[in-house]
Amino acid sequence: MCGIIGIVRAPGTQVSSSVYDGLIVLQHRGQDAAGIVTSDSDNICHRRANGLVRDVFLERHMGKLVGTMGIGHVRYPTAGSNSSAEAQPFYTNTPFGVSLAHNGNLNNTPDIISGLLEYDHRRINTSSDSEALLNLFAAEIQRSVNGRPGGMDALEEDDIFRAVERTHLRADGSYSVVCLITGWGMVAFRDPHGIRPLFMGKRETGIFTERLISSESVVCQSIGFEMDRDIDPGEAVIVKMDGRTISKACHPKLAHTPCVFEHVYFARPDSVIDGISVHKARLRMGESLAKRIANSLEGHEIDAVIPVPDSGRIAALGLSSALGIPYREGFVKNRYIGRTFIMPGQKMRKDSVRKKLNTINEEFEGKTVLIVDDSIVRGNTSRRIVQMARDAGASRVLFASSSPPIIHPNVYGIDMPARKEYVAYGKTNEEICESIGADWLIYQDLEDLVEACTGAGENSQANFDCSCFNGEYVTGGVTEEYLSRIEQIRSDSEKDQASA
Repeated sequence: MCGIIGIVRAPGTQVSSSVYDGLIVLQHRGQDAAGIVTSDSDNICHRRANGLVRDVFLERHMGKLVGTMGIGHVRYPTAGSNSSAEAQPFYTNTPFGVSLAHNGNLNNTPDIISGLLEYDHRRINTSSDSEALLNLFAAEIQRSVNGRPGGMDALEEDDIFRAVERTHLRADGSYSVVCLITGWGMVAFRDPHGIRPLFMGKRETGIFTERLISSESVVCQSIGFEMDRDIDPGEAVIVKMDGRTISKACHPKLAHTPCVFEHVYFARPDSVIDGISVHKARLRMGESLAKRIANSLEGHEIDAVIPVPDSGRIAALGLSSALGIPYREGFVKNRYIGRTFIMPGQKMRKDSVRKKLNTINEEFEGKTVLIVDDSIVRGNTSRRIVQMARDAGASRVLFASSSPPIIHPNVYGIDMPARKEYVAYGKTNEEICESIGADWLIYQDLEDLVEACTGAGENSQANFDCSCFNGEYVTGGVTEEYLSRIEQIRSDSEKDQASA
C-alpha cells in the first residue's frame, strides 16, 4: 500500500511545497520511503530516499524542486522493496521524459519485464513492478507516436489515451497511477477494476484551474483544493500545463471492485472513497458487530468498550452506542511509532507493539472489557494487547474484530504474510481466541462488512474485492502457483533475513 499525489499549478508558481504538504497528509499510507518529481517547461527535478516525508525533504532539497507540475509518492515496506533505489517516483528519458508514481501491485510483472525486453527493447534497473509499469506505459506512448516527427509537439492527447488502453491490456493487477510528461502535462489512470482509490480536486486561481490527483480525498481539504470526484475504474485523466483537463474511459469492460480493506484499515477516516465516507463505514461496522454480540452473548455484563487506537476507534464508537455500553479510552498510543501492520519482519513488529501502547489502568481494574480492533492478522498485536489488559487488572477480556478472519493472501498491494502466519488460518474461532489469550472472541460477518462499506443511502455502485477474506480474486488469473511464490517472498523469516 502506498500513497500518490500529483498537482498542476498556475504559471509563475512553485508546486513543490503543495506536493510536500499532500504527502504529509498521506503519510499513513507509507512510512518507508518518499519521493517528489517536479517539472517546468524544459526540465525535471527529483528527490527520493528511504524515510519519512519530513526527513527525506529538507529545506535545501525543497529549494531545488522547481516547476509548476509535480508528483509524489510514499511507500510502505513490501517484500523485496527495502532499497532506496526502489523509492518512487521512477523516471525514464524515452519518450519525452516520463515520471511515474504507482499505488497497487501488478500480478504479471515477470511477463511484463520479459515483453519489455523482447518487444520494446527496454531493460529495467530493479525488480519493482512500478518501474515495469513505467516502462510499459512509456513504450506504449512511443508506439502511439510511432516515429512521428515534431518532438514534444507531436504528442497528442489521443496518443496518451491509446497508451493507457494498451497498458490496460498488458498489465494485470491493481494500479492507481500519476505521471508527469516533462514540459507537457500530468496523466492519471486507474485499473479497470478500480481496486486502489484515486481522487481528483481543483482550485480556481483567476482564469487558471489548478488540479490535484491523490490517493485520498482528504488531501483536497488539507491543502486548500475543492473536492471534485473519484477517477473512475479504467479512466485516464490528462491535465495539460495550461490547465486544460481531458478524460476518457480507456477499457471496454469495466467492473468496479475496490478493495474493502481501504475502509477497514488503510484510509483515513476523514476521506471519502468512491462516494463512501470511511468514517460512516466504520461506524456501521461497529453497529453490525453490536447486533452480533447482542445475539450471541446474552447477559454479557460488559463494563466498557475499549478501542485499539487508532483504526479500531470509530468502530468501537458505533458498537458502544448501539449496545449502550460506556466507551472508554484505555490505551495511550505513542504517535511516533509507525503502523505495526505494515512493518517488515516479525521482530520489528513485536518490538514496536511493546513501545507503541500503554494502558490507563483505572479503565481496566476489576472490569469486563470488550477490546475492539479493525482486524487480526498474525495475532501478535492482539495477543500483546490482551495481556496488557490483564496486567492492568481486567477481570475478563473480550475481543472483537470489525473485519472477518483474514485467511487468504492479498495480491493487490497489501503485503500480508504467508498464509501459515495468519492466526486464523486453519483454526476455529475458539482456537484463535485461545491463541490471542482472550476470554471470548467475535469477528465481523463478511456480508455485514460489505453492507457497512456500500453505504445505505450513499452513492456507491461498488462490489468490493474481499479476497483476503474469501479468496475470490476479482482480476482472475491468480493461480495457486502464483500465491505460493509470493508467500515465499512475504514470509517473516524471509523479511527478517532481508533486514538482518
